[in-house]
Amino acid sequence: MKRLLFVLFAGLVLAGCATHGEDPLAPKTVHSVNLKRYQGTWYELARLPMYFQRDCAQSEAHYSLKPDGNVDVLNRCLTADWQWEEVKGTAYPQVPGKTDKLWVEFDTWFSRLIPGVAKGEYWVLYVSDDYKTAIVGDPSRKYMWLLSRTPTVNGVVREELLSKARQQGYDTTRLIWRASDRQMAKTSN
Repeated sequence: MKRLLFVLFAGLVLAGCATHGEDPLAPKTVHSVNLKRYQGTWYELARLPMYFQRDCAQSEAHYSLKPDGNVDVLNRCLTADWQWEEVKGTAYPQVPGKTDKLWVEFDTWFSRLIPGVAKGEYWVLYVSDDYKTAIVGDPSRKYMWLLSRTPTVNGVVREELLSKARQQGYDTTRLIWRASDRQMAKTSN
């Protein structure tokens, strides 16, 4: 009888520790993204360091909605030596019907070798009402991007994005900012 009570008690304790739904410590997403409005070109204003973008001076993402509801992704990166690098992929909901948390799978030799393994989490943490600025990150807070429909934004918008990112627990002191066209021109001379 003691053993049965112990097993029941242990089960209750474990059940109490289990999380149902979302991790309360994870960043908060916008809950819904109108992917039709979200499609188009987004310029990276700043990002947290990421290995795959280590040589990028300017980056942009092009999204287009597919008939099946998924999103074609084209990420482009201009290196300091004026070389364009690009990768294509597909974004799709982590949970069917929810558009704030997406998986992004890029078409690389590795993803073709082992399908489904090389995918990243793309959480939309903020998007302005006019769909002109956005913040995207991952739940570990290791990666984050400040995005805009234009290559630059004014100081007020910049501070608003930084404030929102900090409120979500991201370390904005480590951001790598987009190189200006003027900076790029100096490096080519």
